[in-house]
Amino acid sequence: MSNGHNRNGVEVGADGQPIVRVRLPRRGQLLGEVEQLLGDRRMSVKCTDGNTRLCRIPGKIRRRIWIKEGNIVLVEPWEVQAKERGDILWRYTNQQADWLRKNGHLEGIEDF
Repeated sequence: MSNGHNRNGVEVGADGQPIVRVRLPRRGQLLGEVEQLLGDRRMSVKCTDGNTRLCRIPGKIRRRIWIKEGNIVLVEPWEVQAKERGDILWRYTNQQADWLRKNGHLEGIEDF
């Protein structure tokens, strides 16, 4: 493992843990915490700008991942009703959420 990879080809750090690349919000995107599952692909998400949005999960994401209450997600507000509605683009793993918390990206979300 002298080349920085484990036997599965995954890049590892000095402590032997896999290196995680974290997707950060781009222009117009926000981080948020899922507060409540509402059914029919919709959920209530508290975003870092202080607004609580009714967000939906687009079909291509819905088939790949499961989102639960308390998960950290990447939200893109709609052009119309930007303060009230949005789409969920990404769900972060627990390890990625810890990294975001440690580096100050989740400061707008209270109750952490």
